[in-house]
Amino acid sequence: MSLNKSETWKWKNWEISWSLSKESTSEKNIKILLVHGFGASKNHWRHNQDFLGKFSNCYAIDLLGFGESSQPSALLNYEPDKVNSIKYSFDLWGNQISTFCAEVIKSPVYLVGNSIGGVIALKAAEILKDNCKGIILIDCAQRTMDDKRLKKSDILMNLLRPVLKTIVRQRVISNTLFTRAANPKVIKKILEQAYPSGKNIDKELIEILYQPSQRKNSKEAFRGFINLFDDYLATDLFPKVDSPIQLIWGEEDPWESLNEAIEWKKLFSNIKRLDIIKGAGHCPHDEEPEKTNKLINEFIQETK
Repeated sequence: MSLNKSETWKWKNWEISWSLSKESTSEKNIKILLVHGFGASKNHWRHNQDFLGKFSNCYAIDLLGFGESSQPSALLNYEPDKVNSIKYSFDLWGNQISTFCAEVIKSPVYLVGNSIGGVIALKAAEILKDNCKGIILIDCAQRTMDDKRLKKSDILMNLLRPVLKTIVRQRVISNTLFTRAANPKVIKKILEQAYPSGKNIDKELIEILYQPSQRKNSKEAFRGFINLFDDYLATDLFPKVDSPIQLIWGEEDPWESLNEAIEWKKLFSNIKRLDIIKGAGHCPHDEEPEKTNKLINEFIQETK
């Protein structure tokens, strides 16, 4: 599978990597931006960007801390400011995406996000307002470890949570966890959970996930993210956006509950569609790209 050429955009003091599919000749007025999930990169859209690019100008971007983008050190709430350090958060990434839309795409856009990329897309849509034409959330992160989701009845978790937070703040701990996960054998095992059908788990995919993890500061976004215990939930952001929303869900997602997605569809009127892909897991855009691409295109045609 050919990957599109990387371009670089300067955002604040950082370099952000992005790519564009071959320019569409059919509907130049439609723009799409693809936002990857945790630990992934713009290349995780390897089976989607060129297909969607047949109908629109389709961009993909590496979030700050991931892929080929700059990787500033993680700054936690209690830590003093340092040069080339940043507090990783959904506000940070949401601002990255909305500013990219304003400065590079320069037109209304459809935002497509997988996993935490879905929450980021929602935050960016809140900022973009009318300049976001629609949002496609693919197995959007439900963030079950966030403080706001902790149940009072869960006595054991209430007792253990302060200890857990103290442990993962330690850079030596987060670095050890990251190093153990950032090798091809472990990546393959994680993919076998995420892609229950086993489709498209190939050498290219393992390299897409492995290579960025070998960069000097790749551990930092991991440390920043695993310490986000009080940040946005998707349900915080749904009421703040007016754009139509499509949910696409892998029926066998081991991490994000399909039942919860069904409840979202009932509760929020701006969620116009919930499309379930049978047999697929957390990343149906890569596991079942033909089905996912068709659903995305249908939604865009309905709402353009």
